Amino acid sequence: MSHKILFTASTFSHIANFHRPYLAQFARLGWEVHVACGGPERDIPEAQRIIHIPLEKSMTSPKNWKAVRLLRRMAREEGYALVSCHTSLASFFTRLAVMGLRERPLVACTSHGYLFDGQSAPVKRALLSGAERMTAPVTDLLMTMNDWDGRYARKHRLGRRTVQIPGMGVDFSRLDACPPEEGAALRRDLGLGPERFLFLYAAEFSPRKSQAHLIRALSLLPEAAVLALPGEGALREDCIRLSEELGLGGRVIFPGQVSDMPRWYAAADGAVSASRSEGLPFNIMEAMYAGLPIAASAVKGHTDLIRPGETGLLFPYGDWMACGEAMSALLRDRTWSAQLGAQAHEAVLSYGLDRVLPQVMEQYQRLLPLEERQPAALG
Repeated sequence: MSHKILFTASTFSHIANFHRPYLAQFARLGWEVHVACGGPERDIPEAQRIIHIPLEKSMTSPKNWKAVRLLRRMAREEGYALVSCHTSLASFFTRLAVMGLRERPLVACTSHGYLFDGQSAPVKRALLSGAERMTAPVTDLLMTMNDWDGRYARKHRLGRRTVQIPGMGVDFSRLDACPPEEGAALRRDLGLGPERFLFLYAAEFSPRKSQAHLIRALSLLPEAAVLALPGEGALREDCIRLSEELGLGGRVIFPGQVSDMPRWYAAADGAVSASRSEGLPFNIMEAMYAGLPIAASAVKGHTDLIRPGETGLLFPYGDWMACGEAMSALLRDRTWSAQLGAQAHEAVLSYGLDRVLPQVMEQYQRLLPLEERQPAALG
């Protein structure tokens, strides 16, 4: 009988975008891989079984408790040796589901960035950190991605064993496959001459990602500066209206969800982020690998990646005028910007999938020998 592992996340897109190499690795080792998520289903060929669970973003939604009952039944019936849970919502309800089982699977929880920090509102921090404390007894392995999360997790003993990993690893080969000519062609399609400086930020339009700050910052810059905001989300239409109200016209580009991000990196001159918090952001790491100088808010995740004055610039979160000043500095001195980008490329190489995947698999191996069937751990 083969080992069984269950990967859970709030959405199938999260697993499809960040974890397929790990699913493939477990499959190569002879494991039967199951995936349980909410949201629209995605093609995940590395998984032998796909299960939809009714997760909702609101923690108090009755659907989430249906998901707990489903996950609990699956844990009993399937006899998983290991559960790997991802994203805050799914991680909480997955761990809740296995609590109290006589024979439960070992649980490896990956924090992709706690949705709270020292600056969060007290009620929000208490609620979210309380959820982590509640499920700590069944968190056999906790993997964090940035310094703040790691320190907090160790201080409050949020896992039986806590380790810090350099993200899940970025597959930089897809960026290597995009020749510079593709970027030049995209610039021509956008009507951007060599005098224009294209800033790029690809993310879901949400309050945490703060695209409105970037649009306001752009209004401080000369006509040469252009901002591209690929992505979809609840706040996209609000951001389009804001750009129109500020008279920015075609200087803010809203291409929607794009499937050819390497072309956009190749076309861009710099990357920017005003996010409220991060785990270890893929979009910034990809931009660094593409040799783009970064201007980003000084929040966890960003501060782990960016060395101010060496690989990019940092500005206080929420200060869109300071964001504009950082963007202006990159725009004014393109030779210096290119130097920052070259140094950013070198600095991010250690976050590549080829280097990170073996490190993460080693942590799983320490929890449970991956090529030998082990009995489930007791709670």
